[in-house]
Amino acid sequence: MKTLIILLYLLSIGTASAFGVTITKSDVEETLNQLDREIAKRSDYIHAREMRIDSIRRRLSDNISASRMLELTMQMGDLYNSFHNDSALIYYTKGYDKAIEVGDSTYAFRFRVQRAAILPLSGFIMDAVNEYSAIDPSALPDEEMVLYHSAGRQMYSYISSIFINFQDSRDFWNKEVNAHRDSLLNVLNPKSLTYDLYHGESLIEKGDYRKAKLVLLELLDHITPNSNLYARACHMLATIAREKGEREEETYYLALSAIADIKGAVREVMSLQELGVMMSENRDIDRAYNYLSAALTNAVECNANMRILQSSVALPFIQKAHSDQVDAWRNRIYMFIGFITIILIVLVVVLIALRKQMRKQDMLKVKLQSANHVKEIYISQFFRLCSIYIDKLNQFCKIANRKISSGQVDDLYKITKSGKLVEEQSEEFYKLFDDAFLHIYPTFIDDVNALLREKIVLKEGELLNNDLRILAFMRLGLEDTNQVALILNYSVNTIYAYRNKLRNRAYDRDNFEHNIMAIGAINE
Repeated sequence: MKTLIILLYLLSIGTASAFGVTITKSDVEETLNQLDREIAKRSDYIHAREMRIDSIRRRLSDNISASRMLELTMQMGDLYNSFHNDSALIYYTKGYDKAIEVGDSTYAFRFRVQRAAILPLSGFIMDAVNEYSAIDPSALPDEEMVLYHSAGRQMYSYISSIFINFQDSRDFWNKEVNAHRDSLLNVLNPKSLTYDLYHGESLIEKGDYRKAKLVLLELLDHITPNSNLYARACHMLATIAREKGEREEETYYLALSAIADIKGAVREVMSLQELGVMMSENRDIDRAYNYLSAALTNAVECNANMRILQSSVALPFIQKAHSDQVDAWRNRIYMFIGFITIILIVLVVVLIALRKQMRKQDMLKVKLQSANHVKEIYISQFFRLCSIYIDKLNQFCKIANRKISSGQVDDLYKITKSGKLVEEQSEEFYKLFDDAFLHIYPTFIDDVNALLREKIVLKEGELLNNDLRILAFMRLGLEDTNQVALILNYSVNTIYAYRNKLRNRAYDRDNFEHNIMAIGAINE
Protein backbone atom coordinates (compact mmCIF):
# COMPACT_ATOMS: atom_id res chain seq x y z
CA MET A 1 0.00 0.00 0.00
CA LYS A 2 2.79 2.39 0.97
CA THR A 3 4.60 1.66 -2.32
CA LEU A 4 1.47 2.36 -4.33
CA ILE A 5 0.94 5.72 -2.65
CA ILE A 6 4.55 6.68 -3.27
CA LEU A 7 4.24 5.83 -6.98
CA LEU A 8 1.04 7.83 -7.27
CA TYR A 9 2.68 10.71 -5.48
CA LEU A 10 5.76 10.75 -7.70
CA LEU A 11 3.57 10.69 -10.81
CA SER A 12 1.58 13.66 -9.60
CA ILE A 13 2.38 17.21 -10.63
CA GLY A 14 2.49 18.51 -7.08
CA THR A 15 2.11 17.31 -3.54
CA ALA A 16 -1.15 19.09 -2.87
CA SER A 17 -2.87 17.83 -6.01
CA ALA A 18 -1.67 14.29 -5.42
CA PHE A 19 -3.31 14.04 -1.97
CA GLY A 20 -6.01 16.65 -2.38
CA VAL A 21 -4.23 18.61 0.34
CA THR A 22 -4.55 22.36 -0.13
CA ILE A 23 -3.90 24.57 2.89
CA THR A 24 -6.11 27.65 2.65
CA LYS A 25 -6.14 30.82 4.72
CA SER A 26 -9.35 29.56 6.27
CA ASP A 27 -7.60 26.34 7.37
CA VAL A 28 -4.76 28.35 8.85
CA GLU A 29 -7.07 30.69 10.75
CA GLU A 30 -9.17 27.80 12.07
CA THR A 31 -6.02 26.02 13.29
CA LEU A 32 -4.70 29.19 14.94
CA ASN A 33 -8.05 29.66 16.69
CA GLN A 34 -7.83 26.08 17.95
CA LEU A 35 -4.29 26.80 19.20
CA ASP A 36 -5.57 29.87 21.05
CA ARG A 37 -8.19 27.72 22.78
CA GLU A 38 -5.65 25.05 23.70
CA ILE A 39 -3.28 27.64 25.19
CA ALA A 40 -6.16 28.79 27.41
CA LYS A 41 -6.49 25.17 28.65
CA ARG A 42 -2.73 24.72 29.08
CA SER A 43 -2.93 24.51 32.89
CA ASP A 44 -5.41 21.61 32.66
CA TYR A 45 -3.01 19.52 30.59
CA ILE A 46 -0.13 20.36 32.92
CA HIS A 47 -2.23 19.40 35.94
CA ALA A 48 -3.06 16.03 34.34
CA ARG A 49 0.65 15.32 33.81
CA GLU A 50 1.44 16.35 37.38
CA MET A 51 -1.23 13.93 38.60
CA ARG A 52 0.49 11.09 36.72
CA ILE A 53 3.82 12.12 38.24
CA ASP A 54 2.33 12.18 41.76
CA SER A 55 0.81 8.75 41.21
CA ILE A 56 4.17 7.20 40.32
CA ARG A 57 5.92 9.09 43.11
CA ARG A 58 3.53 7.53 45.64
CA ARG A 59 4.28 4.08 44.26
CA LEU A 60 8.00 4.79 44.55
CA SER A 61 7.56 5.39 48.27
CA ASP A 62 6.18 1.88 48.77
CA ASN A 63 8.31 -1.08 49.76
CA ILE A 64 9.13 -2.42 46.29
CA SER A 65 11.81 -4.51 44.66
CA ALA A 66 14.93 -2.99 43.16
CA SER A 67 13.85 -3.85 39.61
CA ARG A 68 10.43 -2.25 40.17
CA MET A 69 12.12 0.83 41.67
CA LEU A 70 14.33 1.18 38.58
CA GLU A 71 11.30 0.84 36.32
CA LEU A 72 9.29 3.50 38.18
CA THR A 73 12.28 5.82 38.43
CA MET A 74 12.71 5.62 34.66
CA GLN A 75 9.03 6.48 34.26
CA MET A 76 9.48 9.50 36.53
CA GLY A 77 12.47 10.67 34.52
CA ASP A 78 10.58 10.23 31.25
CA LEU A 79 7.53 12.11 32.59
CA TYR A 80 9.74 14.98 33.73
CA ASN A 81 11.61 14.91 30.40
CA SER A 82 10.47 17.95 28.35
CA PHE A 83 8.40 19.00 31.42
CA HIS A 84 10.89 19.93 34.15
CA ASN A 85 14.46 19.43 33.06
CA ASP A 86 16.11 19.62 36.49
CA SER A 87 13.76 17.00 37.93
CA ALA A 88 14.36 14.73 34.95
CA LEU A 89 18.11 15.00 35.50
CA ILE A 90 17.62 14.24 39.20
CA TYR A 91 15.60 11.08 38.56
CA TYR A 92 17.89 9.86 35.78
CA THR A 93 20.83 10.36 38.15
CA LYS A 94 19.04 8.58 41.02
CA GLY A 95 18.17 5.74 38.70
CA TYR A 96 21.74 5.47 37.42
CA ASP A 97 23.14 5.37 40.97
CA LYS A 98 20.59 2.72 42.00
CA ALA A 99 21.31 0.62 38.90
CA ILE A 100 25.04 0.74 39.65
CA GLU A 101 24.32 -0.21 43.26
CA VAL A 102 22.27 -3.29 42.31
CA GLY A 103 24.51 -4.20 39.36
CA ASP A 104 21.90 -3.68 36.60
CA SER A 105 24.09 -2.61 33.65
CA THR A 106 21.14 -2.30 31.24
CA TYR A 107 19.26 0.21 33.35
CA ALA A 108 22.54 1.97 34.22
CA PHE A 109 23.10 2.56 30.49
CA ARG A 110 19.52 3.73 29.92
CA PHE A 111 19.59 6.25 32.74
CA ARG A 112 23.02 7.51 31.74
CA VAL A 113 22.24 8.00 28.07
CA GLN A 114 18.91 9.69 28.82
CA ARG A 115 20.68 12.09 31.18
CA ALA A 116 23.31 12.91 28.56
CA ALA A 117 20.59 13.61 25.97
CA ILE A 118 18.98 16.45 27.97
CA LEU A 119 22.02 17.98 29.66
CA PRO A 120 22.47 20.58 26.83
CA LEU A 121 19.04 22.04 27.66
CA SER A 122 20.50 23.23 30.97
CA GLY A 123 23.62 24.56 29.25
CA PHE A 124 25.94 21.66 30.14
CA ILE A 125 27.24 21.04 26.63
CA MET A 126 30.64 19.54 27.36
CA ASP A 127 29.27 17.56 30.30
CA ALA A 128 26.73 16.03 27.91
CA VAL A 129 29.33 15.23 25.26
CA ASN A 130 31.71 13.73 27.81
CA GLU A 131 28.93 11.68 29.40
CA TYR A 132 27.77 10.34 26.04
CA SER A 133 31.31 9.71 24.76
CA ALA A 134 32.07 7.65 27.87
CA ILE A 135 29.49 5.06 26.79
CA ASP A 136 31.02 2.20 24.81
CA PRO A 137 28.49 1.22 22.11
CA SER A 138 30.37 -1.96 21.31
CA ALA A 139 29.50 -3.26 24.78
CA LEU A 140 25.75 -2.66 24.30
CA PRO A 141 23.29 -5.36 23.25
CA ASP A 142 21.59 -4.84 19.87
CA GLU A 143 18.24 -3.93 21.42
CA GLU A 144 19.80 -0.93 23.20
CA MET A 145 21.33 0.60 20.05
CA VAL A 146 18.07 2.37 19.16
CA LEU A 147 18.12 4.23 22.47
CA TYR A 148 21.85 4.93 22.13
CA HIS A 149 21.57 6.54 18.68
CA SER A 150 18.24 8.24 19.46
CA ALA A 151 19.74 9.93 22.54
CA GLY A 152 22.84 10.90 20.55
CA ARG A 153 20.77 12.44 17.76
CA GLN A 154 18.72 14.35 20.33
CA MET A 155 21.74 15.58 22.31
CA TYR A 156 23.69 16.76 19.27
CA SER A 157 20.54 18.36 17.83
CA TYR A 158 20.17 20.45 21.01
CA ILE A 159 23.83 21.48 20.82
CA SER A 160 23.53 22.35 17.12
CA SER A 161 20.55 24.64 17.79
CA ILE A 162 22.63 26.65 20.26
CA PHE A 163 25.06 27.63 17.46
CA ILE A 164 22.41 28.91 15.07
CA ASN A 165 24.43 32.08 14.41
CA PHE A 166 27.74 30.23 14.02
CA GLN A 167 27.50 28.21 10.84
CA ASP A 168 30.82 26.36 11.14
CA SER A 169 30.02 25.13 14.64
CA ARG A 170 26.47 24.32 13.62
CA ASP A 171 27.70 22.26 10.66
CA PHE A 172 30.15 20.42 12.92
CA TRP A 173 27.44 19.33 15.35
CA ASN A 174 24.96 18.63 12.55
CA LYS A 175 27.35 16.02 11.21
CA GLU A 176 26.96 14.18 14.49
CA VAL A 177 23.18 14.55 14.29
CA ASN A 178 23.14 13.10 10.78
CA ALA A 179 25.50 10.26 11.70
CA HIS A 180 23.31 9.11 14.59
CA ARG A 181 20.13 9.49 12.55
CA ASP A 182 21.60 7.33 9.80
CA SER A 183 22.63 4.78 12.42
CA LEU A 184 19.09 4.86 13.79
CA LEU A 185 17.66 4.06 10.37
CA ASN A 186 19.96 1.04 10.26
CA VAL A 187 18.77 -0.38 13.60
CA LEU A 188 15.08 0.64 13.60
CA ASN A 189 12.33 -1.61 12.29
CA PRO A 190 11.56 -0.21 8.80
CA LYS A 191 7.86 -0.83 9.45
CA SER A 192 7.80 1.26 12.63
CA LEU A 193 6.37 4.78 12.87
CA THR A 194 9.60 6.03 14.43
CA TYR A 195 11.48 4.83 11.36
CA ASP A 196 9.16 6.87 9.12
CA LEU A 197 9.81 9.97 11.23
CA TYR A 198 13.58 9.72 10.98
CA HIS A 199 13.34 8.69 7.33
CA GLY A 200 11.43 11.90 6.65
CA GLU A 201 14.04 13.91 8.56
CA SER A 202 16.81 12.25 6.55
CA LEU A 203 15.07 13.12 3.28
CA ILE A 204 14.72 16.75 4.40
CA GLU A 205 18.44 16.87 5.15
CA LYS A 206 19.14 15.58 1.64
CA GLY A 207 16.81 18.18 0.10
CA ASP A 208 14.27 15.64 -1.17
CA TYR A 209 11.29 17.63 0.11
CA ARG A 210 8.65 15.94 -2.05
CA LYS A 211 9.39 12.44 -0.85
CA ALA A 212 9.92 13.66 2.73
CA LYS A 213 6.50 15.30 2.72
CA LEU A 214 4.93 12.13 1.38
CA VAL A 215 6.45 10.02 4.15
CA LEU A 216 5.49 12.49 6.88
CA LEU A 217 1.91 13.02 5.67
CA GLU A 218 1.37 9.27 5.64
CA LEU A 219 2.86 9.10 9.14
CA LEU A 220 0.32 11.64 10.41
CA ASP A 221 -2.50 9.31 9.37
CA HIS A 222 -1.23 6.63 11.78
CA ILE A 223 -0.53 8.63 14.98
CA THR A 224 -2.69 10.49 17.48
CA PRO A 225 -2.72 14.30 17.20
CA ASN A 226 -1.57 14.84 20.79
CA SER A 227 1.56 12.68 20.66
CA ASN A 228 5.16 13.86 20.62
CA LEU A 229 5.66 11.98 17.35
CA TYR A 230 2.82 13.99 15.78
CA ALA A 231 4.30 17.27 17.00
CA ARG A 232 7.71 16.41 15.56
CA ALA A 233 6.29 15.28 12.22
CA CYS A 234 4.28 18.51 11.89
CA HIS A 235 7.36 20.55 12.76
CA MET A 236 9.26 18.76 9.96
CA LEU A 237 6.42 19.50 7.52
CA ALA A 238 6.62 23.15 8.57
CA THR A 239 10.35 23.05 7.85
CA ILE A 240 9.66 21.74 4.34
CA ALA A 241 7.08 24.50 3.76
CA ARG A 242 9.56 27.13 4.97
CA GLU A 243 12.26 25.85 2.60
CA LYS A 244 9.76 26.04 -0.28
CA GLY A 245 8.54 29.52 0.73
CA GLU A 246 4.99 28.39 1.51
CA ARG A 247 4.10 30.63 4.45
CA GLU A 248 0.49 29.53 4.88
CA GLU A 249 1.46 25.87 5.02
CA GLU A 250 4.35 26.58 7.40
CA THR A 251 2.01 28.43 9.76
CA TYR A 252 -0.55 25.62 9.56
CA TYR A 253 1.87 22.84 10.49
CA LEU A 254 3.61 24.86 13.18
CA ALA A 255 0.20 25.45 14.77
CA LEU A 256 -0.62 21.73 14.63
CA SER A 257 2.77 20.94 16.18
CA ALA A 258 2.21 23.48 18.96
CA ILE A 259 -1.29 22.08 19.66
CA ALA A 260 0.16 18.56 20.01
CA ASP A 261 2.84 19.86 22.41
CA ILE A 262 0.27 21.66 24.57
CA LYS A 263 -2.06 18.66 24.73
CA GLY A 264 0.89 16.48 25.70
CA ALA A 265 1.91 19.01 28.40
CA VAL A 266 5.33 19.34 26.73
CA ARG A 267 7.18 22.45 27.87
CA GLU A 268 10.42 22.03 25.92
CA VAL A 269 9.11 23.18 22.53
CA MET A 270 10.16 25.11 19.43
CA SER A 271 6.97 25.26 17.33
CA LEU A 272 5.18 27.81 19.51
CA GLN A 273 8.26 30.03 19.61
CA GLU A 274 8.76 29.90 15.82
CA LEU A 275 5.05 30.53 15.29
CA GLY A 276 5.23 33.58 17.56
CA VAL A 277 8.02 35.05 15.43
CA MET A 278 5.95 34.41 12.27
CA MET A 279 2.94 36.17 13.80
CA SER A 280 5.19 39.12 14.57
CA GLU A 281 6.33 39.25 10.96
CA ASN A 282 2.66 39.10 9.88
CA ARG A 283 1.87 42.00 12.27
CA ASP A 284 -0.52 39.78 14.26
CA ILE A 285 0.90 41.29 17.42
CA ASP A 286 -1.61 39.89 19.91
CA ARG A 287 -0.94 36.32 18.85
CA ALA A 288 2.79 36.92 18.57
CA TYR A 289 2.86 38.22 22.12
CA ASN A 290 0.69 35.38 23.46
CA TYR A 291 2.65 32.63 21.70
CA LEU A 292 6.08 33.92 22.66
CA SER A 293 4.97 34.60 26.22
CA ALA A 294 3.64 31.04 26.47
CA ALA A 295 6.88 29.70 24.93
CA LEU A 296 8.99 31.65 27.42
CA THR A 297 6.76 30.51 30.30
CA ASN A 298 7.21 26.91 29.14
CA ALA A 299 10.98 27.32 28.99
CA VAL A 300 11.13 28.87 32.47
CA GLU A 301 8.86 26.22 34.01
CA CYS A 302 10.87 23.51 32.27
CA ASN A 303 14.15 25.03 33.51
CA ALA A 304 15.44 24.73 29.94
CA ASN A 305 18.04 27.49 29.89
CA MET A 306 18.66 27.05 26.17
CA ARG A 307 14.98 27.57 25.34
CA ILE A 308 14.71 30.50 27.77
CA LEU A 309 17.50 32.29 25.92
CA GLN A 310 16.01 31.55 22.51
CA SER A 311 12.54 32.75 23.53
CA SER A 312 13.70 35.81 25.43
CA VAL A 313 15.68 37.17 22.45
CA ALA A 314 12.51 37.65 20.41
CA LEU A 315 10.15 38.65 23.20
CA PRO A 316 11.32 42.28 23.78
CA PHE A 317 10.59 43.14 20.14
CA ILE A 318 7.12 41.63 20.41
CA GLN A 319 6.48 43.49 23.63
CA LYS A 320 7.47 46.76 22.00
CA ALA A 321 5.27 46.10 18.99
CA HIS A 322 2.41 45.19 21.31
CA SER A 323 3.01 48.35 23.32
CA ASP A 324 3.02 50.46 20.14
CA GLN A 325 -0.24 48.90 19.04
CA VAL A 326 -1.84 49.61 22.43
CA ASP A 327 -0.59 53.21 22.33
CA ALA A 328 -2.06 53.72 18.85
CA TRP A 329 -5.39 52.26 19.97
CA ARG A 330 -5.40 54.48 23.06
CA ASN A 331 -4.73 57.58 20.98
CA ARG A 332 -7.63 56.79 18.67
CA ILE A 333 -9.94 56.37 21.66
CA TYR A 334 -8.77 59.70 23.08
CA MET A 335 -9.76 61.42 19.81
CA PHE A 336 -13.40 60.37 20.34
CA ILE A 337 -13.82 60.82 24.08
CA GLY A 338 -10.99 63.33 24.84
CA PHE A 339 -12.47 65.71 27.38
CA ILE A 340 -14.66 63.09 29.07
CA THR A 341 -11.68 60.77 29.46
CA ILE A 342 -9.61 63.52 31.07
CA ILE A 343 -12.43 64.32 33.51
CA LEU A 344 -12.79 60.63 34.38
CA ILE A 345 -9.05 60.27 34.94
CA VAL A 346 -9.06 63.34 37.19
CA LEU A 347 -12.01 61.99 39.17
CA VAL A 348 -10.35 58.59 39.54
CA VAL A 349 -7.11 60.21 40.68
CA VAL A 350 -8.98 62.39 43.19
CA LEU A 351 -10.95 59.43 44.51
CA ILE A 352 -7.82 57.34 44.85
CA ALA A 353 -6.05 60.21 46.59
CA LEU A 354 -8.99 60.73 48.95
CA ARG A 355 -9.18 57.03 49.69
CA LYS A 356 -5.46 56.89 50.43
CA GLN A 357 -5.79 59.99 52.64
CA MET A 358 -8.70 58.44 54.54
CA ARG A 359 -6.73 55.22 55.05
CA LYS A 360 -3.75 57.24 56.23
CA GLN A 361 -5.93 59.19 58.67
CA ASP A 362 -7.45 55.98 60.01
CA MET A 363 -3.99 54.51 60.50
CA LEU A 364 -2.79 57.69 62.21
CA LYS A 365 -5.84 57.63 64.48
CA VAL A 366 -5.07 54.09 65.56
CA LYS A 367 -1.41 54.95 66.13
CA LEU A 368 -2.34 58.07 68.14
CA GLN A 369 -4.70 56.05 70.29
CA SER A 370 -1.93 53.53 70.89
CA ALA A 371 0.54 56.32 71.66
CA ASN A 372 -1.89 57.94 74.08
CA HIS A 373 -2.40 54.63 75.81
CA VAL A 374 1.37 54.19 76.23
CA LYS A 375 1.63 57.77 77.46
CA GLU A 376 -1.06 57.14 80.06
CA ILE A 377 0.79 54.03 81.23
CA TYR A 378 4.03 56.01 81.45
CA ILE A 379 2.39 58.75 83.52
CA SER A 380 0.52 56.41 85.85
CA GLN A 381 3.60 54.26 86.48
CA PHE A 382 5.76 57.36 87.00
CA PHE A 383 3.33 58.77 89.62
CA ARG A 384 3.15 55.33 91.24
CA LEU A 385 6.93 55.17 91.56
CA CYS A 386 7.07 58.75 92.86
CA SER A 387 4.37 58.14 95.47
CA ILE A 388 6.08 54.95 96.65
CA TYR A 389 9.46 56.65 97.03
CA ILE A 390 7.93 59.69 98.76
CA ASP A 391 6.38 57.27 101.21
CA LYS A 392 9.72 55.42 101.62
CA LEU A 393 11.49 58.74 102.18
CA ASN A 394 8.94 59.78 104.81
CA GLN A 395 9.35 56.44 106.57
CA PHE A 396 13.13 56.81 106.60
CA CYS A 397 12.86 60.38 107.91
CA LYS A 398 10.59 59.16 110.74
CA ILE A 399 13.07 56.40 111.62
CA ALA A 400 15.94 58.89 111.53
CA ASN A 401 14.06 61.41 113.75
CA ARG A 402 13.10 58.69 116.20
CA LYS A 403 16.67 57.39 116.43
CA ILE A 404 18.16 60.87 116.85
CA SER A 405 15.52 61.90 119.41
CA SER A 406 16.18 58.81 121.51
CA GLY A 407 19.92 59.20 121.22
CA GLN A 408 20.33 56.11 119.06
CA VAL A 409 22.64 57.79 116.60
CA ASP A 410 24.90 54.76 116.53
CA ASP A 411 22.00 52.55 115.45
CA LEU A 412 21.12 55.06 112.72
CA TYR A 413 24.76 55.06 111.62
CA LYS A 414 24.79 51.24 111.47
CA ILE A 415 21.61 51.24 109.35
CA THR A 416 23.06 53.67 106.83
CA LYS A 417 26.57 52.19 106.88
CA SER A 418 25.54 48.55 106.28
CA GLY A 419 23.93 49.39 102.95
CA LYS A 420 21.13 46.99 103.76
CA LEU A 421 18.61 49.78 103.53
CA VAL A 422 19.86 50.81 100.10
CA GLU A 423 19.89 47.17 98.98
CA GLU A 424 16.33 46.62 100.19
CA GLN A 425 15.16 49.81 98.53
CA SER A 426 17.01 48.90 95.32
CA GLU A 427 15.32 45.51 95.21
CA GLU A 428 11.99 47.18 95.79
CA PHE A 429 12.78 49.68 93.04
CA TYR A 430 13.76 46.90 90.66
CA LYS A 431 10.48 45.09 91.26
CA LEU A 432 8.50 48.26 90.71
CA PHE A 433 10.55 49.24 87.67
CA ASP A 434 10.38 45.75 86.16
CA ASP A 435 6.64 45.58 86.61
CA ALA A 436 6.09 49.07 85.18
CA PHE A 437 8.41 48.53 82.22
CA LEU A 438 6.85 45.19 81.28
CA HIS A 439 3.42 46.77 81.38
CA ILE A 440 4.59 49.20 78.71
CA TYR A 441 6.62 46.67 76.71
CA PRO A 442 5.03 43.28 77.46
CA THR A 443 7.00 41.43 74.74
CA PHE A 444 10.35 43.05 75.55
CA ILE A 445 12.08 39.84 76.74
CA ASP A 446 11.05 37.84 73.66
CA ASP A 447 11.98 40.73 71.36
CA VAL A 448 15.44 40.99 72.94
CA ASN A 449 16.04 37.25 72.72
CA ALA A 450 15.10 37.38 69.03
CA LEU A 451 18.12 39.65 68.54
CA LEU A 452 20.57 37.40 70.40
CA ARG A 453 22.33 34.20 69.42
CA GLU A 454 22.64 33.23 73.10
CA LYS A 455 19.26 33.79 74.76
CA ILE A 456 18.74 35.41 78.17
CA VAL A 457 17.16 32.96 80.63
CA LEU A 458 15.53 34.40 83.78
CA LYS A 459 15.63 32.71 87.13
CA GLU A 460 12.40 31.62 88.75
CA GLY A 461 10.51 34.63 90.05
CA GLU A 462 12.54 37.21 88.09
CA LEU A 463 10.78 39.74 85.89
CA LEU A 464 14.02 41.22 84.54
CA ASN A 465 17.70 40.67 85.33
CA ASN A 466 20.56 43.17 85.15
CA ASP A 467 21.20 42.44 81.44
CA LEU A 468 17.59 43.18 80.59
CA ARG A 469 17.44 46.25 82.90
CA ILE A 470 20.44 47.79 81.14
CA LEU A 471 18.69 47.21 77.80
CA ALA A 472 15.43 48.55 79.28
CA PHE A 473 17.15 51.81 80.29
CA MET A 474 18.63 51.94 76.77
CA ARG A 475 15.12 51.52 75.29
CA LEU A 476 13.81 54.32 77.49
CA GLY A 477 16.51 56.61 76.10
CA LEU A 478 18.66 56.76 79.25
CA GLU A 479 22.06 56.97 77.55
CA ASP A 480 24.03 58.44 80.49
CA THR A 481 26.15 55.50 81.68
CA ASN A 482 26.81 57.22 85.04
CA GLN A 483 23.10 57.43 85.78
CA VAL A 484 22.56 53.79 84.82
CA ALA A 485 25.49 52.75 87.02
CA LEU A 486 24.08 54.79 89.91
CA ILE A 487 20.60 53.25 89.59
CA LEU A 488 21.92 49.68 89.36
CA ASN A 489 24.58 50.28 92.02
CA TYR A 490 27.41 49.25 89.63
CA SER A 491 30.58 50.91 88.46
CA VAL A 492 30.64 52.63 85.08
CA ASN A 493 33.13 50.04 83.77
CA THR A 494 30.80 47.24 84.78
CA ILE A 495 27.97 48.82 82.79
CA TYR A 496 30.26 49.13 79.77
CA ALA A 497 31.25 45.49 80.16
CA TYR A 498 27.60 44.38 80.30
CA ARG A 499 26.78 46.35 77.16
CA ASN A 500 29.74 44.96 75.21
CA LYS A 501 28.90 41.41 76.26
CA LEU A 502 25.31 41.83 75.08
CA ARG A 503 26.42 43.41 71.79
CA ASN A 504 28.78 40.49 71.12
CA ARG A 505 25.92 38.04 71.60
CA ALA A 506 23.76 39.79 68.98
CA TYR A 507 23.15 38.50 65.46
CA ASP A 508 23.64 42.02 64.11
CA ARG A 509 26.33 43.51 66.35
CA ASP A 510 26.65 46.82 64.48
CA ASN A 511 22.93 47.66 64.66
CA PHE A 512 22.21 46.18 68.08
CA GLU A 513 21.42 49.49 69.84
CA HIS A 514 19.23 50.61 66.94
CA ASN A 515 17.31 47.31 67.04
CA ILE A 516 16.75 47.68 70.79
CA MET A 517 15.33 51.18 70.28
CA ALA A 518 12.99 49.77 67.62
CA ILE A 519 11.29 47.39 70.09
CA GLY A 520 7.71 48.47 70.61
CA ALA A 521 8.18 51.53 68.38
CA ILE A 522 5.13 52.98 66.65
CA ASN A 523 5.97 53.32 62.95
CA GLU A 524 4.23 55.59 60.50
